[in-house]
Parts: sequence; C-alpha cells; structure tokens
Amino acid sequence: MYHDPKLAAEAKADPRPRSAVSTGVGMAGLAGMTLWTAIASIYRLDGPYSAMVNVVACAVPMILWSILVDKVHRNPSTGIDWASKRTLKDTLDISVTKLTGLWLTWGGIALIYAVFRFWWTGRYANFAWSIWCIEMAAPALFLLSIPYVLWLDRKLEQPRDGAWHLGAWLMGLKEPIDHKAIQNHLRSWAVKGFFLAFMLSIVPPNFGDFVGWNFARMFDSPAVIANYCISFMFVIDVAFATAGYILTMRPLDSHIRTATPYAAGWTAALICYPPFVLMNEGGVLDYHPGSADWTWWFAGHPWILGGLGAVLVVLTGIYAWATIAFGIRFSNLTHRGILTHGPYAWSRHPAYLSKNLFWWLSGLPFLATTTWVEGLRNAAIMAVVSGIYYWRARTEELHLGSDPAYQEYSAWMQRNAPVPRFFGWVGRKVRAA
Repeated sequence: MYHDPKLAAEAKADPRPRSAVSTGVGMAGLAGMTLWTAIASIYRLDGPYSAMVNVVACAVPMILWSILVDKVHRNPSTGIDWASKRTLKDTLDISVTKLTGLWLTWGGIALIYAVFRFWWTGRYANFAWSIWCIEMAAPALFLLSIPYVLWLDRKLEQPRDGAWHLGAWLMGLKEPIDHKAIQNHLRSWAVKGFFLAFMLSIVPPNFGDFVGWNFARMFDSPAVIANYCISFMFVIDVAFATAGYILTMRPLDSHIRTATPYAAGWTAALICYPPFVLMNEGGVLDYHPGSADWTWWFAGHPWILGGLGAVLVVLTGIYAWATIAFGIRFSNLTHRGILTHGPYAWSRHPAYLSKNLFWWLSGLPFLATTTWVEGLRNAAIMAVVSGIYYWRARTEELHLGSDPAYQEYSAWMQRNAPVPRFFGWVGRKVRAA
C-alpha cells in the first residue's frame, strides 16, 4: 500500500479527538449477535423469544467489554466516586426521594401506554408485544431499582439528579428545586419510553424474517442475495438500538447527559416514527404512488441488479456500522457522549446520509409505472424527506454544540473528514459560479 509521508505527518499533527466509545465495544456486540443469529438460522428459531435472545447476545458482550477492557465505570463522566465512604444512613433520605420521582415517571409512562390505544391495534399491532415485554419486566425493574438506587447514591458525587428533584417537588420538601433538571429528566424518560417501545415492536418481525429466509431460492437472482444481506443489516441495527435504549446506566457511563430541549428536534425526529410518521403509505410524505423498486425496473438485467444490489448492501452496511459504533449508547434525541470513530470519522451523520441514498437508489422515486408527472411528484416528495433528515441533523448539532467535546470534533471534521470537505468544496464552487 502506498504511504504518503505528507498525509501521515498531517494526521499526526492534527489527531482525531478521542471517541467516547471504543471500536471494541461494537465489535464484541456484533460477534455475540452474529453467533446467535447463525444458531437461530440453522435451527429455524424465528420466534419473538429468539429475537429477544439476539438482543441479549448483542448486549452482554458489550457490557463485558465496556467494564473489563475499557473500564468505563472509572470514567470521570460517570459522576461516580468509587472511593466514597458514605453509608446507607447518609443517603437514605436522598434515595427515598429519588425513588419517588423515578416511580412517578414510570407510572406516567405506563399511563400513556394504557390510554393511547394505537399501541395495541391496527397497523401498529406489533406494539402489543413490546408492551407485553415491558409489563413482564416491570415488577423486576421496580424491585431491583430499590437496591440499585440505595447503592448508587452512596457513590455518586451529586446524587440529587432530576429524579430526586422531581421526587422532592412531589413530596413538597423544603429544598431548592431545580426545574431544569426535572425537565431534562422527563425528556430523557420520554425518549426512552417512546423509542424503546418502538424498538421492541420491530425486533421480532425483523429477526423472524431474516432467520426464516428461504435459502432454496437464494441464488435465483442477485437481488435475492442483496436483499438477504440488507435484511441482516437491519437486524444488526435494531438489536444494537434496542440494547442501547435498555442499557442507560451511569456505571456503564451510558447514561443520558441531556435530552434535546428544542421543539424542532423533537418534531423532526417524531415525524419519522409511528404513530406520527408522515412517510408511510397514504401519509403526507408518501413518495411511493405509481412507483416500483429497483428489482422491478431492472428485472432481467442481472449485471445491473448485481451492481446496484452491491451498492445498496454497502449503504445499509454503513447505516448498520453507524449504529454499531454507538455500542451501548445508541439513542435518538439525547447526548450520551461524542462519537468520533468508525463512520463518524468520515461524516457527522453517516446514518442519515446512507439511509437517504439507499431510499433514492432502491425506490427510484423519479421513475413511475403510471405517468412521468407521478415520477416528478414522488421525486419532489422524496427530496422533502431528505430535507427533513437534514433538519434532524442540524437540530442534533444545535443540541450537541454546547459541549466542548463536540465543538472540537466538529472543527476536526471540517478540516479532515472526506464528506464535510467534499460538501465544503461543492459550496465554494457554487458560490464562485
């Protein structure tokens, strides 16, 4: 391989900022879930319980790597002082107040699940599985939260967090109440309550479709092979994302620092997910009427199918890689540490970029089976969808921009990363023209 001394010297003089997550965490999770997926495929274990085992097989190796290799529990950002000698008596009042706030929050989430029926019926019936999972886990979580909070508060440098302030407000304690901390606490649990239910609902069908694949027809067409690989990428994405929402814990340094306070950020994100999604069939931003996907347009042309299929596999691979890079910290709308490794050394938003390129190339919205006008309409709507993801990216940058670590990362990316430099070059050419 050719070695350019000038580029090597530049990289050494301007090193990439340290990532909050190591590469090894994601690789450990990928190895664990790949092993279980292979076993499930061989024995056709395609049920919902097998799908949840896949999440566990992904999560456990990441936990072990994080603690045993990266020793994340020793990071200053955990806010934990392991040498603290405080006794249970010293922090009991704090813990009781915190548990009150925490249980109130969980009760509010449970009430929302119970009242809004979209979780149970219609096109989102898979949510019933996720609610069942949460119901089964709830008693254990309730009981385990007691010793966990009693133990952790003895070690925390600042145990009076958002849950404590919420509990103090509820109990009417004569203590200064930090309302901003309460708001961040509620926003954080709103993110977790909403997205964890969504992730749990799509884990079984994604995993079941992949494990139950018809291998007898695997080599009928390059498109079949491509779709099989693409299906696996989405299994990876969902498993890692679900593990990330579950493992929000200070001892793993994966706790939520802040949840975005910006309404624009919430709006841009929520319209991409049910029940608020605008891009589904019949939705305001449905770009599918009169369209057909890439396998229809290029049927009978195996070389084109093979080439385009390979591109689509690479794009979904980048999308999955972007989720793997988070390790146990994946989450929408939150700050859980700044990533600078993997695809995030190439682009600040590799998942959004690869996802939208995939949609353009797989859906070919500018082509229609009806009229050319329908194709133009679909392409225009797809452009709006891409614009929404650009909007999401900008709101995320606004949220993270107050963190000096993100400022350093963003500045480094502007100087060194291929994607920002390319768009910067394009922008300069446009302005010059």
